[in-house]
Amino acid sequence: MWTKSHSIVTNKVTKQQMWNLFADVNNWHTWDTGIEFAKLEGKFEKGNHFMFQPKGGPKLKIGIVEAVENKKFTDFTKFPLAKMYGEHTFEDTSNGLKITTTMKVEGLLSFLWVKIVAQKIADALPADMQEQIKAASKL
Repeated sequence: MWTKSHSIVTNKVTKQQMWNLFADVNNWHTWDTGIEFAKLEGKFEKGNHFMFQPKGGPKLKIGIVEAVENKKFTDFTKFPLAKMYGEHTFEDTSNGLKITTTMKVEGLLSFLWVKIVAQKIADALPADMQEQIKAASKL
């Protein structure tokens, strides 16, 4: 299994603002320039899924396998012979809100999907998370 994490501690947003940013899947394209679209029907909750298309990439069905309001959520993408998980946590600390994103890939062809998809996501996490904070601070 391959795993990469990135964390930021900030005083610019609350966990509620971060949760609201992510729960509004249909507006992800307004703050993430790498997204063509993201479309959720129904609630942002465990068991639901959304359609997602990165710019220049294929349409994907992404499942929500865990959703604890204002605390964390985990999304799941199935690839041929591999699974990718994105875990997003929001934790209050004495220094501010700690935001952590952890990407995990497992399965027989995980090495291939890490190379094609997951490593690029992991490499972009520091900049992407700064953009998420900036967008969430306006909510």
